[in-house]
Amino acid sequence: MRRNVLLMLGLLAAACAGGGEVECPGEYPRHLQGLAADDDGNLYWSFTTFLVKTDGAGTPLAKVAVPSHYGDLTWHAGKVYVAVNFGKFNQEPGQARSWVCVHDAGTLALLSSNAVPEAVHGAGGMEWHNGRFFVVGGLPASHTANYVYEYTESFAFVKRHVIASGQTHLGIQTACRGRDGTWWFGCYGKPAVTLRTDDRFGFLGKHVFNTSVGIARTKADGELLVASNRLAGKLNTASAKPVKTEEITAK
Repeated sequence: MRRNVLLMLGLLAAACAGGGEVECPGEYPRHLQGLAADDDGNLYWSFTTFLVKTDGAGTPLAKVAVPSHYGDLTWHAGKVYVAVNFGKFNQEPGQARSWVCVHDAGTLALLSSNAVPEAVHGAGGMEWHNGRFFVVGGLPASHTANYVYEYTESFAFVKRHVIASGQTHLGIQTACRGRDGTWWFGCYGKPAVTLRTDDRFGFLGKHVFNTSVGIARTKADGELLVASNRLAGKLNTASAKPVKTEEITAK
């Protein structure tokens, strides 16, 4: 009995030391592209050619293979929406093939695909807010601002928003609107950076903090769920942990 109690205490201490980190089960041939959470705390992971659903503790619930290149994703009303590009990224208009693919949030079965050709540099990430979808993605090296493409719920194009962020390497990879009205955008780079804007996409800052493979809201104010990708040999694994927003803005 004493041994069992000590073991349980040890496991509890390890969980607390991990800061609430959640491991996504499995290994995948391509790296993590995005992370989303639903109202019940379930997580959705996009690994470029696989979609995975887990509960908030990392227990596997569903997995499907998908064509390359699935990007960042968002959850809305029982469905998962994924920014997808079947063409080239980071080129001038005419070479991207940008879509939003819609999956059932329970089974991850594909329900529909919606063209978003206005994302001319390649759709790579998206978020849902206040009745609209917002799509982000690639960026040619010659551009000095990033773009957010706004759509209705039926994917009618509304407007292109300009973020006066300066050039970021390969544009924006991930998007998340925080509970306080702040938008967070993860970008590649050496170092990777996170862009911050207000609800009108007015530029608020660029921070040396890596949210480029996944960022999502939690139920707590002032906190975001930030994903990490790890390469082991030729396969990828991922995890996510809660991060205070002040930790991001301090960088």
